[in-house]
Amino acid sequence: MIRLIKSFGHAFRGIYLLVRNEKNFQIHLYALTVVVAAGIYFEIHRAEWALILLTSAMVLGFEGLNSALEKLCDEVTLERKETIRNIKDIAAGAVLVCAIIAVIIAGLIFGNRLIALF
Repeated sequence: MIRLIKSFGHAFRGIYLLVRNEKNFQIHLYALTVVVAAGIYFEIHRAEWALILLTSAMVLGFEGLNSALEKLCDEVTLERKETIRNIKDIAAGAVLVCAIIAVIIAGLIFGNRLIALF
């Protein structure tokens, strides 16, 4: 049981490090804050909240993995290697795919509501 509690402590420390040190993670959190505020304002439905939260978790999770992978690559070698560059670019590309899908989902949920405002 103590090991389980310690593992949660390590995970929360990882979240803290992401929020404190990773600029891209902070940008995604800011975007999530804006989307949550819009969801509250427009009183979106439960299924729409589920999509927003699931998509946001996907983006934030992939951003965390990308950050960890970049740090690991930097620990492996300080040399400029094409394979390390490719690994970092692929991980960043995975985050970008998630972010693009998140924007599309936000557009589907909020698009008509925003148009109706104007």
